[in-house]
Amino acid sequence: MNRYASLSDDFYLNMNLNTEMELSRSRETILHFAEQMQKRYPEMKNFYARDKNDFVLEEDKDRGAYRWCSIEPRRVASGFVNPDSIESALEQHRRALELAPYELSVSPLDCEALDLLVGFDFSCRANHNEVVAGALGVPPAFEKFASMPGATFINNEPTLTISLDEDCRTQVRLAIETRTSPYHIRTGEYQEEQLSAYVTARRYGSLEAGMTYVEAIDELAKLCFEALDNYVIEAVLEPLARTIALDG
Repeated sequence: MNRYASLSDDFYLNMNLNTEMELSRSRETILHFAEQMQKRYPEMKNFYARDKNDFVLEEDKDRGAYRWCSIEPRRVASGFVNPDSIESALEQHRRALELAPYELSVSPLDCEALDLLVGFDFSCRANHNEVVAGALGVPPAFEKFASMPGATFINNEPTLTISLDEDCRTQVRLAIETRTSPYHIRTGEYQEEQLSAYVTARRYGSLEAGMTYVEAIDELAKLCFEALDNYVIEAVLEPLARTIALDG
């Protein structure tokens, strides 16, 4: 069971492998990778090109919960929106990373960055920037500036990235993304848009000798969920949900 599903309206778990060199663009290579993913997940049957250089394989989106994967010139990505369990999403990402070295010739040396992103979308019909300020506050040094007469928040997207090793190759990022525009504020007409919170664990550079991409993503998953469980849910996600329930 997905223990995070109740925290927001939509939840997703994405993996991105960014490479130093361009991936093979041959028709046979791309199709065979997609076929192998479909073999494991038969409902991934919608295949199409996006912007001519990106290729996507996905399940039907109208079900609300769906898998997808993509191949771009220098990136392999995999995602699961509203997964039934965390493990089922991670298993999909492991499968994509198992295939990448054999189907796409991605060497462990060819890693520019590997990341695991956990996303939370909250449906909110209000000024997202005000909601974030109400739920999370503003930095103490900014409080006086924010209290200027007539002040209205039009951009308030707190982001913090921390490093967890001396050479800064392993990082965790917490970010808020708002989608309220000045037009919405001027007119007072707020659509039900998604206010998003992301926790991303990322490692930069080639893998150590003997390490696989599957082992690397498992390490990032452990780090990502440790950050969520111990530092983010109570301090960020739950206050956002409460404030949106009252004001959004």
